Amino acid sequence: MKYRILHQRIVNITFFQVLVIAFFFSANAAGTITESKELKKGLWVHNLIDITITGKVTDEKTKSPIPGVTVKIKNGTTIAVTDENGLYRIAVPNEQTVLTFSYIGYDIQEKIVDNLKNIDIVLKSSQADLDEVVVVGYGTQKKADVTGSVVRANLDDFRNAPTTNVANLLQGTVPGLNVGQVNRAGSTPSINIRGQNTLGGNQNVLIILDGVQYNGSLTSINPDDIASIDVLKDASATAVYGAQAANGVILITSRKGASGRTRISFSTQYATQKPNINLKPMARDEYLDHIKYLYYNEAFLAPDFTQPNPAFNLVSKVDPSMKDNQGNLLPNDFSWYNEATKTGAIVDNQLSVSGGTDKINYLLSGSLTRNSGFINNDVFKRKTLRANIESKATNWLTIGLQSFGTFVNEDGVEPNFNDINLMSPLILPWDNNGSLKINPFNTNLTNPLLSYQAKDYDRHNYFFANIYANIQLPVKGLSYKISFGNNYRLDFKNISNIYDANLTGQASKENTTYYDYTFDNLLTYTKTLGKHNLTGTLLYGAIERENSYTRAYSTGFSRLTLGYDNLQQGTNRFAISNAFKEALNYQMFRFNYSYDSKYLFTGTVRRDGFSGFAENNKYGIFPSLSVGWDISKESFFKVNWVDNLKFRLGYGVAGNQTSRYSSLANVGVNAAYVYGDGSSTELGQQVNSLPNPDLRWERTTGANLGLEFTLFKNRLSGVAEYYDTKTTDLLYSVNIPVLTGFNNYLTNIGQLNNKGIELSLNSKNINGTNFKWTSTLNFARNVNKVVKLLGDLNGDGVEDDLPQSGLFIGEPTAVIYDYKVDGIWQIGEKIPSGYSAGTYRIVDQNGDGLINASYRAVLGSSAPAYRISLLNNFQYKNFTLSIFLNSVQGGNRSYLAGNTPRLIRDDNSIRNNYLSGIDFWSPDNPDGKYPRSFVSATLNPSLYQNRSFVRLQDISLAYKFTGRLIERLKLQNLNLFVSGRNLATWTDWEGWDPETNQGLTNDGRPVFKGYSIGLNVTF
Repeated sequence: MKYRILHQRIVNITFFQVLVIAFFFSANAAGTITESKELKKGLWVHNLIDITITGKVTDEKTKSPIPGVTVKIKNGTTIAVTDENGLYRIAVPNEQTVLTFSYIGYDIQEKIVDNLKNIDIVLKSSQADLDEVVVVGYGTQKKADVTGSVVRANLDDFRNAPTTNVANLLQGTVPGLNVGQVNRAGSTPSINIRGQNTLGGNQNVLIILDGVQYNGSLTSINPDDIASIDVLKDASATAVYGAQAANGVILITSRKGASGRTRISFSTQYATQKPNINLKPMARDEYLDHIKYLYYNEAFLAPDFTQPNPAFNLVSKVDPSMKDNQGNLLPNDFSWYNEATKTGAIVDNQLSVSGGTDKINYLLSGSLTRNSGFINNDVFKRKTLRANIESKATNWLTIGLQSFGTFVNEDGVEPNFNDINLMSPLILPWDNNGSLKINPFNTNLTNPLLSYQAKDYDRHNYFFANIYANIQLPVKGLSYKISFGNNYRLDFKNISNIYDANLTGQASKENTTYYDYTFDNLLTYTKTLGKHNLTGTLLYGAIERENSYTRAYSTGFSRLTLGYDNLQQGTNRFAISNAFKEALNYQMFRFNYSYDSKYLFTGTVRRDGFSGFAENNKYGIFPSLSVGWDISKESFFKVNWVDNLKFRLGYGVAGNQTSRYSSLANVGVNAAYVYGDGSSTELGQQVNSLPNPDLRWERTTGANLGLEFTLFKNRLSGVAEYYDTKTTDLLYSVNIPVLTGFNNYLTNIGQLNNKGIELSLNSKNINGTNFKWTSTLNFARNVNKVVKLLGDLNGDGVEDDLPQSGLFIGEPTAVIYDYKVDGIWQIGEKIPSGYSAGTYRIVDQNGDGLINASYRAVLGSSAPAYRISLLNNFQYKNFTLSIFLNSVQGGNRSYLAGNTPRLIRDDNSIRNNYLSGIDFWSPDNPDGKYPRSFVSATLNPSLYQNRSFVRLQDISLAYKFTGRLIERLKLQNLNLFVSGRNLATWTDWEGWDPETNQGLTNDGRPVFKGYSIGLNVTF
């Protein structure tokens, strides 16, 4: 009884209080809790008014009564608590009263009294996520029965984010899934799962869309059409995809219609996009100062060069292009940066119609998206159409179609951003007649705004269709599924510009056609014998891919009035074409067994064949097995604050394939010979690479240990994982003696290891009637290490490094091997020959006093030490506020990158512009961080900086309308939201952005921050 009384009083307390109390009682601490005098015969009743309501509260699954449930008048103070039989009694003022029923570990339920005197309530456990069905590859499983490392991404809390690519919604949301930033309209970020598993093999994550391998761009997929994304991380989970799964698998499932009332949904969003950092080129005064300091030995007086030299004539040092006819400086302070940029925007509109009956369900959707980037002509436009239809044709046959078409428009050529930042503020882009200057500096550097004159047609059309049929065979539990998935892509790139090809004019047309199909035959047998559940899955499938590319182009136009539609007008005409075909086939058998959902086993064997592999190794076999034990279901497990506790262990082998034709001798067409003086050049062919008939598949063997838990009546849940993978037979091009006629040879070498830990925690900090606060914490750390390479080449018993390739035994593949910098040489110091004041001082690593290549050392790694994110979700009545912080940290020697703006006085540096505010060295700024000198040093090493950051990545505030407004408008849902993305970044990194690895460089690009407002409505 003392536990029940306690539960009724802690509905709204924090998780940390629950933690203390739970541990206190689980240890059987001494003490008693005195029952309230108001609790009589198990019922707590007060404030009796007019109407008495009685009822019973039971569990949805077990149908058993739930004692200790709090029954409360909404927005009131009257409370009752169910007794040991789940019974309650409460007095209410009128029939319009709303009662709330709440209990830790269950979803809160509300009920209007109306004219009822008895109200029975069935509460649904908030641990329903254990019954959630996740996609595991060639089928689905209940989350509670999964034995591999499979995680469902949280999409719901990020759907309002201002972005056009679904991959951006995954940043930081799944431990071990590493998604980068983007800085172009509509672009796809980098995606990586659990570190780098290869040196020369395929490094792409495998994307499965509705059961079909998808090689198209993720920009083609409308985020609003996606129902779920599941991530397969360990070898036991990915082995069902065999040869292409070494880098992990992302399973994308599109939405379907549901039976019942037709739903018409419309959503619209407008978002702004601008740089998340105010980094611009120098304006006039700073630009002229920059030129002066490049001539500090003349502009300032010796010996310390800190006192201005009154005789110094700055104008004489400025490039003639910045002076008028009288030799005076032009008066301009023009911003090329402002001329070439603007505030970007996203306009996104979505419409879908869905519904169904018990015989058929359907979803039809369409979208219009326009993303205008920060730089002019950085434009992404997308139109999508989707039709998903599934019909239960008979009681033994289900047929369906999942299809979409996406039409992407990226017309326009943006100005070269590097050249924009190089342009002097003293120069205007136009001449006195208003025409664009061709060469503003009177050099071969052309005006970057000339790109506006291009006629550009840049289109990408994607078509996807997966047709499937599921047949229930006459044998009970035996089904056969056949699916035929198709991907078709058309790319058109037509462009002409009179200023291209060294100002002679150029026009071209490029067409690319890509097609692949996936044909799968899946036989599944399920059987239940008492508490024994068995499932066998047998797969036979094939994939074929083909690609064709053609480009025709001409140069040397007297005029380009017809642009790329009349290539024959060009003086010089050329044509290029290529094509490829490749094929895969595979077989897979998977066996699942569970006893009482307590003891779990999964075994998989997959055999893959790929046409691109060598003659002697066309096929590879990839097995895996995994086990699980739900210890919380054991009769001996009596820890009352543990709701669920499951151990799982997996071990498996995944493969990685080489690129097509890489095991064969390739023939090139670049060989040329001149027969005699004055003769024309004759083109020929030559063998460019050696064949390797024994080239093998890479093999990644991995073990994964996982612990899933739910504690304190579902107040805290999470997953902790440890993994250890080993990749052998690494595909790598090894350098060979040039006397063989070739530079390298593709073969299998060495070993690469990845170890890591991952943790995901979900807590219900406050779970009240009107106010809820939940948190999700994700943490991931991966340690990558090269274990073997070519072996002991020197015969000294020690595995040899490959420093020329940046590979070292015992170090990560992302190792940084360079000279270590120790400040800048100052005026008056004893400076070695080949260096001067203002150049970097290089650390003598071996003490020999010589500055040469032997000074290089391993300085650290560009890979992060760990990643961590925190999502807080607050709900007050109809308001929902989500705040998401994402961070990548590097420690002392990790997540480093070179960031070295450097000025050396030469013809270009005194003419070009640079980013403003850079802390360059000068005699009067001896603590300057970056080198500036009037001579070039013998060695110019980089300064490596830590890229660690914490980012306020997403924030969203939404209001869901309810009540009479919804009823009057006959709506099912009406939701208004505002959101922001990348609003703040805290970092010591200097430059555009630490996550994109772009520092203080003219050719970098900013990451966007943006604000959006949107509306979701369902009829």
